[in-house]
Order: sequence, then C-alpha cells, then structure tokens
Amino acid sequence: MRRPFALLAGALLVGALAAPASAADGGRSFTIEDPRITESSGLAASRQHPGIYWTHNDSDDGPYLYAVDGSTGKTVARLTLTGIGTPRDVEAISIGPGNRIYVGDIGDNLGGTWPYVWIYELPEPKKLANATVRATQYVVTYSDGARDAESLFVHPRTGRVYIIDKKEDGGHLYEAPAKLSASGKNVFRPVAPIELWATDAALSPDGERLAVRGYFGGIDYDWNGGVPERLGRLDVPLQRQGESVTFSADGSKLMYGTEGAGSDVQAEDAPGDGAAGSPSGGGSSAGSDEGGDAGASGSVKVGAVAVVVVCLGLFGLGRLRRRR
Repeated sequence: MRRPFALLAGALLVGALAAPASAADGGRSFTIEDPRITESSGLAASRQHPGIYWTHNDSDDGPYLYAVDGSTGKTVARLTLTGIGTPRDVEAISIGPGNRIYVGDIGDNLGGTWPYVWIYELPEPKKLANATVRATQYVVTYSDGARDAESLFVHPRTGRVYIIDKKEDGGHLYEAPAKLSASGKNVFRPVAPIELWATDAALSPDGERLAVRGYFGGIDYDWNGGVPERLGRLDVPLQRQGESVTFSADGSKLMYGTEGAGSDVQAEDAPGDGAAGSPSGGGSSAGSDEGGDAGASGSVKVGAVAVVVVCLGLFGLGRLRRRR
C-alpha cells in the first residue's frame, strides 16, 4: 500500500507548492538579485521595454532607479537622477503617458510632519544602460495638512497624478492638479475614501481598475472616473513586508513586491476575469478589510499547507499499515 499513498502525496504536494507559479502570462514571479536593492519600495512595469520593472530603495540610498529584468531578476540599468535635491523617503514609482517615469518621495516616517514632499518626473530611457538623467522636481502639499503616504500612480491616459495616504484605519485618494507645476506648490485634494492601510497602488493599463495593497491584503476598485467603487478583494501573497504593486504591461497580472535583500516579486492573476478577488458583501470597516484580505490570501497558503500535512499523514498511515 506504500506506493499508492506515496504517489498521491507526491502529486498533491507538487500541485500545492507549484500553484503560485502558474501565474505566468504577461508577468512571472522573480527574485531581485541586485545586492544594492535591499528596500524595494516601489514597482512599475515598463511598457517601452517588455519584461522590465523599475524599482528603487526606500531611503538612505541616493537618487537612483533600477531597471530589473523580470526573467532573470538581474539589474540591467541604474539611473542616477540629477536636477533634484537629496531624496528623503522615496516610496512609489509609476509610469505615465509618453513613457514618463514618476517617482514619489512622499513618505513621512514622522507621522505627517513634513510641510511638503516631492515628486520627480523623468523620461524613461529608450536604451537600457547605466546613465545620468535630469529629472523635474515638483513640490507637493495637501489641502488638509501634511501626511504620510506610500502610494502614487499616474493615470495611463490623462497623465494625472494621484496619491493615497497611509492610515491604519483607512485613508483617502488625493488628486493632483491637472498639470503639475515645477515653479510652485502642487496642492493635492482628497476625492474619495480608501478602505485600507495602503502601502502601494496601481492603475491597470486601460485605466479602468485600481489595485490598492496593504501589508496583509488588498482591494480591487472600479476606477469609475476617479471616484473608485469597491469591487472585491485582491489575492495578495503573504510577504515579509509587502510594499509595492504594479500591473504587468499587458494588465493580466498583478506583481507584488516586498522589502529585504533578495526580495521576491510575486505574480498573481489580475482582477477582471474572475480569476482573482471575490465579490464584497458590502461596506466594511478598514480594519476588517485588512484582516479579511489577509484571510483571503492566507487561506490559499494555509490550504496548501493543509494538503501537504494530510498527504504526509496518509503516507505515514500507509507505512504503518504496511509494517503491521
């Protein structure tokens, strides 16, 4: 009886452990290999260079952006930004129309005390190689006072910039002026509540879906012309310190990143085809959203572990019966 039990256990074990790697169309999971990238806090899929993801460190690194090849995890270019001050707390990156890169130096670890934060804009190089690139620096304030934020994204069609502040009990989506000014302050105004302690957000390539992630879960929104409507939960993987999210260039996957040396970027099916997320049962508190999303994604992993445990138990039972 040992062989049938062993085969069953082996097949289910392989299936359970291999399941996350099946999300490969349009983007695949990979590990960032560059030892210089230890605090990857933002992620943006290049449209000009398929398979390339832009990232950056959180703080204490300098004015650098890294282009990482999603097929190998290796850095293929490092950009050094000029024309800006000393970065303070870089938390987000996004690509807008015309392959323009936007970098959000918007973090505030002092709990929202900086009188202003910054956004840097630069052209994405047509050729991937180490280079020095001049960026435009924008001064950003909020209409309702200083705040901490880690989520920034740019609408792929209009080029308008948005920020989501980071609050444990849920924050707000802030909208920039229609056009950013490099000569004065750019006042961001709240336009809609976001029911999550947000660490990053991304708009789909068609501008129709908004994905917001936290440390333990995420929410899928219909963009709805800039007044997001909640659709359901995102299947966010469990990570050491989940800090980033971006849609793959074709919109079929959501790529989730985390901080740490040798950090993993995990691919999951993007919402829209029923493959990811589940309908929400109505309004919930921000706390239950975060916990519920953790349960939604965690249940997949816990289920896989349960399968493995059951299989090993069956295998052990088979061996016990054989000995008897």
